[in-house]
Amino acid sequence: MWGTVLADFGGEVHCLLIGAGNEVGGKGILSPMNKAAFLATIAILLLLAQGAGQERAEIRVGIIGLDTSHVTAFTRLLNDKNAPDHVPGARVVAGFPGGSPDLAASATRVEKYTAELRDSWQVEIVKDIPTLVSRVDAILLESVDGRVHLEQFRQVLATGQKKPVFIDKPLAAGHRDAREIRRLAHAAGVPWWSSSSLRYAPALEDLQQVPGGLQGASTYGPATLEPTNPGFFWYGIHATEMLYKLMGTGCEEVTEVHTEGADVVVGRWKDGRIGVVRGIRKGSHDYGALAFGGKSVQYSQVKSNYRPLLVEVVRFFQTRVPPVPNEETLEIMAFMEAAERSRERGGIPVKLQELQ
Repeated sequence: MWGTVLADFGGEVHCLLIGAGNEVGGKGILSPMNKAAFLATIAILLLLAQGAGQERAEIRVGIIGLDTSHVTAFTRLLNDKNAPDHVPGARVVAGFPGGSPDLAASATRVEKYTAELRDSWQVEIVKDIPTLVSRVDAILLESVDGRVHLEQFRQVLATGQKKPVFIDKPLAAGHRDAREIRRLAHAAGVPWWSSSSLRYAPALEDLQQVPGGLQGASTYGPATLEPTNPGFFWYGIHATEMLYKLMGTGCEEVTEVHTEGADVVVGRWKDGRIGVVRGIRKGSHDYGALAFGGKSVQYSQVKSNYRPLLVEVVRFFQTRVPPVPNEETLEIMAFMEAAERSRERGGIPVKLQELQ
């Protein structure tokens, strides 16, 4: 005779048929050997079912660079379980202040945000990066100054711990540093990725589905200038990342037109498509995008929302798989570097291959 055991693992029903070797009084029974196997199988099934029902362990997150409003906003989303926009799966437990004395946007804010994390969110403030790495499972590298990202990343790698790292925008203040981050990470076997929160704006998801396929795109957003992080590396990264969300990789050549109030960067893709970014300094500092489709043209304003980005960050910490390929991030950095070179040369085209 055969017995049937059904087990429910997280919504999936599994069926197990078990043979009974003897007959007694017309009823099937298990031999001692089969009975032992049967009980062992049941024990395994129960353990699997229990494991399937348990929540994934909460990831301990450490933040490097407490000089941007992102650190308090991200901590609230991760740590406040009662918030309607809470992002589950990770918790900020430690922070290293960092800071850049020669950058006002950093020096004037690092003490304020450090105090808020310590006093309002009970985040442990540590003295150095190695100490932070020892306390956590994953790292948010949040320093507002892209110039320090490479050195801070080096200090993470020097600990020998292969913990995943999210590097907030910009990845670096130049393409050379960005390439070095990729090289060092690959050599150390440490997963990383970088992104602007604007990449995950729902409006861009809709524009990707423009009827007839995307033939080209234009994006716009603020592009205030900061000499320490030149060109689009300081704030134009947002509109640039939006363009790449729509266009994907494959840009070959970039030309920039520069005025006091704005920069317009035109990229030519290898398949013939054209992508345009307008960085605004004078006028409205809104974000928006225009998608040119084969059958229609669609436009949308784009709103920033940190939650979709953090959902991807937590998933990355869990899987160690970047949602955006590192090569795409490197091309975005090359695009912005080529635009800066074009501006410096009076607006002549610059090939991205020049930066390799």
